[in-house]
Amino acid sequence: MPKYAQLQDFVATLPERFERNEGTLIYNGRNQLREFSVDGVEIVVKSFAIPSIVNRIAYGFLRSSKAQRSCEYAQMLIDHGISSPEPVGYVTKRKGLLFNRSFYACLKSENPYTFKDVVAPGFPHRDEHLRAIARVTGKMHDCGYLHSDYSAGNILSGQREDGSIQVEIIDLNRIRFKKIDLCMGCKNFERLPMNEEIIQVMGTAYAEARHFDVQECIKELKTGHTYLI
Repeated sequence: MPKYAQLQDFVATLPERFERNEGTLIYNGRNQLREFSVDGVEIVVKSFAIPSIVNRIAYGFLRSSKAQRSCEYAQMLIDHGISSPEPVGYVTKRKGLLFNRSFYACLKSENPYTFKDVVAPGFPHRDEHLRAIARVTGKMHDCGYLHSDYSAGNILSGQREDGSIQVEIIDLNRIRFKKIDLCMGCKNFERLPMNEEIIQVMGTAYAEARHFDVQECIKELKTGHTYLI
């Protein structure tokens, strides 16, 4: 990204850095996350797994890579007043003519909590976090952005010094663009662990943010959930 032009040499060398296991490993699954400190800037890099042969062809010639989408969609959300860790850049690597893998770099988030933390028993200021998350979700939906992997680990939150709650949305490569009505919007919450009390809090805040009927919204949220906590 232009703002981080001084870090583009670092971004360009990410494939080699991952091969050498540089940085601090913070997640190792299908994809891998590593943390780096570069010139005093704390950066998190996601290395996406090598895709299927069909997608290697598609990403090579027809579609943007997951890393490119992650970078572009993060900036898109930020431009619309929806927080996400600030994108630094991305790089893709080919093997012969085929796409092989991609890497996305962003600033390390300062928000310490995931949605799973927020809904744990005894979490301080829980309802304030839940309402803030619901309002941010409503803003995304009003913009026509539907996060297709809207799960507990992809919503970060934290409390600022002034007491307000900041919410960041991550793992953005699966955003879809469409007009989102009440039913579709409420269905987007279905992967988040909730109970009836949480549904009441979030349903009310989401409905108010989008000027929907509160009771209708709560009803839709209940329909899409078996209570997980």
